[in-house]
Amino acid sequence: MADATEAVFVGIDVSKDWLEVALGEQARTTRWTNDEQGVTGLLEHLGQAGQQVALVVMEATGGMERLAAATLCARGLAVMVVNPRQAHDFAKALGLLAKSDAIDARALAQFARTLHASDKREQMLYRVPSQEQEELLAMITRRSQLVSMRVAEDNRLHSAHASQRKSIRLVIKVLDRQIGQLDDDIGGHLKGHFDAKLRLLRGLKGIGPNTQAVLMAALPELGTLNTRQIGKLVGVAPLARDSGRHRGRRTTWGGRATVRQALYMATLSAVRWDATLKRFYERLCAAGKPRKVALVACMRKLLTIINAVIKSGQPWQPSYSQAPAAHGTT
Repeated sequence: MADATEAVFVGIDVSKDWLEVALGEQARTTRWTNDEQGVTGLLEHLGQAGQQVALVVMEATGGMERLAAATLCARGLAVMVVNPRQAHDFAKALGLLAKSDAIDARALAQFARTLHASDKREQMLYRVPSQEQEELLAMITRRSQLVSMRVAEDNRLHSAHASQRKSIRLVIKVLDRQIGQLDDDIGGHLKGHFDAKLRLLRGLKGIGPNTQAVLMAALPELGTLNTRQIGKLVGVAPLARDSGRHRGRRTTWGGRATVRQALYMATLSAVRWDATLKRFYERLCAAGKPRKVALVACMRKLLTIINAVIKSGQPWQPSYSQAPAAHGTT
């Protein structure tokens, strides 16, 4: 780890067209285009900093940060892509109430200095996804977009004027074909690149093709983290809300929304058809837990089982559901 007194901490405010870059919290910012040419220029700029770049921090911006993060990481720089809410809370704590690209970039540079000293630094570093993961994630994202478009068209159909219903039905038919084609492409991609891992999960209730695709594309950490870490990463681990003598209600928040949504749908099926998860859910409900709380607990249990199976390299057996704590919880 670089010495914080000599290191350069870089903050990058990302937008669709621009990368606003601050080399330190007091530095004048520079602006680069958010494309391959701009990122190449940024790399040269960082190489001329005259000091070692210890950490680069940028916010997650719906994928617009992906090119810069992956390119910088591939060149050996330490990069973190942080939750925008965390970055905004940090800026507010510094008293930075005004907002501009330059202010945000300098706040991120200061955030980088703080994160660099964290004992969770290594866990938070950005990892470049494999080409197979990137392609799979792109297909999942496009499928989700098409499904949303189909739902919107279906809703319009019932209230549309009779003269326009033929047009809407034609659009729905096109969307259905596109979604079906993507389903085939996703299935082929999973079989061609992720079949070894997915064979381990065969027989586990609720883990259908869509959930498999999301897990493989958006949760590459499966099998590398312990139970608490993977739960917090996805956003299904209960977090304390205590202060002094007050013991607040534990809640879950944050995490990877795409994975959490897929896990939710998988758990709805699992608590109906998997005997162990069904008993676990019913026992929590009988103990007075709200159904939503019981379902989140089942999501966490199902994720723990999946993580344990992938970590062990042994195919899933019903016994995993009965004693998940014995596998990969350290």
